[in-house]
Amino acid sequence: MVRLLGFLLLVVLVVLGLSFAVLNSQPVALNYYFGARDIPLSMIVVVSLAAGALMGVLVSLGTIIRLKQQAGSLRRRMRAAQKDADQARIL
Repeated sequence: MVRLLGFLLLVVLVVLGLSFAVLNSQPVALNYYFGARDIPLSMIVVVSLAAGALMGVLVSLGTIIRLKQQAGSLRRRMRAAQKDADQARIL
């Protein structure tokens, strides 16, 4: 059921994105350091959002890796403590 809802949400987002692209297909002058081009507004928005999402992932990647390492270390310590507790119960 959850997968179906996720799929339906994805379909709705794709339809909204396509309608946004159709409604904003007018060319806009994009001036950058090495020249200028006329690019559809919807493409500029989509590329900007994708670049922002990628930068957000890259910035948070260090924190995610550090937290995963910490979780692994804590799991190993928990297993060792459980093993010690089991041995203490046997004695």
